[in-house]
Amino acid sequence: MIGSTSGQRIGITGLGTNVPETVMTNDDMARFVDTSDEWIRERTGIRERRIASQDEALTDIALPAVREALADAGADVSEIDLLICATVTPDMLFPTASALMADTLGMRNAAAYDLLAGCTGFMYAIAQAYGMLASGLSKKALVVGGDLLSKVLNWEDRSTVVLFGDGAGAVVMEPVATGGFLGFELGADGGGGIHLCYPGSGSRHYEGPKPALMMNGREVFKFATRVMVSSADAVLKQCGKTIAEVDVYVPHQANKRIIDYAVGKLGIAPEKTVVNVDRYGNTSSGSIPLALADARAEGRLTDGALVLMTGMGAGLTWGSALLEWSSSA
Repeated sequence: MIGSTSGQRIGITGLGTNVPETVMTNDDMARFVDTSDEWIRERTGIRERRIASQDEALTDIALPAVREALADAGADVSEIDLLICATVTPDMLFPTASALMADTLGMRNAAAYDLLAGCTGFMYAIAQAYGMLASGLSKKALVVGGDLLSKVLNWEDRSTVVLFGDGAGAVVMEPVATGGFLGFELGADGGGGIHLCYPGSGSRHYEGPKPALMMNGREVFKFATRVMVSSADAVLKQCGKTIAEVDVYVPHQANKRIIDYAVGKLGIAPEKTVVNVDRYGNTSSGSIPLALADARAEGRLTDGALVLMTGMGAGLTWGSALLEWSSSA
């Protein structure tokens, strides 16, 4: 699915992030799984990640990000009429994390639902929020992207535990006078879903060992390097833009090697690319908002900056968005 936006401008007016306090370095990880700092950094670019405590659930990590985004937008909770939470690790299957957060925040008139699209969840969620806002079905939306993948890993499987971390981000979206989203491109390939899955987590009968995230790293790498490029190219073409016009590239932070491949194939300057996978690992739906916040903190999100965001993940899914940034939105 691909499309350029038209009519009313919709943009991001508030941004907030939060990660657990506990930092787990590669050396820490090497104490309980057969790995090393050198092995992890060489293959992934990751040197540390944040890990939630046993008592922390998704909403505990996401709510501070939400409050920061609301304050950044100057928005009162009473103004929010739509809350979408992109996650694969909610506090529980139901009630949803979105409903729990809406209740905690006192959002009495907001529609609230969770969205499950793996690491692409945040991209799907902002596209859905855009559609609701552009159609007039929503006036001001809150989109949350976050995961605590540490809760669903097999901590004896070094092929997965080294990759993931915990974190969350949130954005407020609403009609704006300047800037805003120019287009989206979303897609899915369920035929490849077996390569990144969580068997035993749903209604399908499962007789295997304790359920945990499973990944065929070779196949996921091939998928990721392909769609990171094709999705970005598609949204740029649809919006009548070129890669040379992009000021800030915010790719999903899955693996530094994947990011480097995409940068090379797209032909975008490395200095335009936001990379924080070394500090956070792959935070799934939290990845892109965390990277977007870093870009702003570094002064990259200037008025009029053209921002390209691309995610990919379980499903298998992918999605891109092109955004003209405006600090006065």
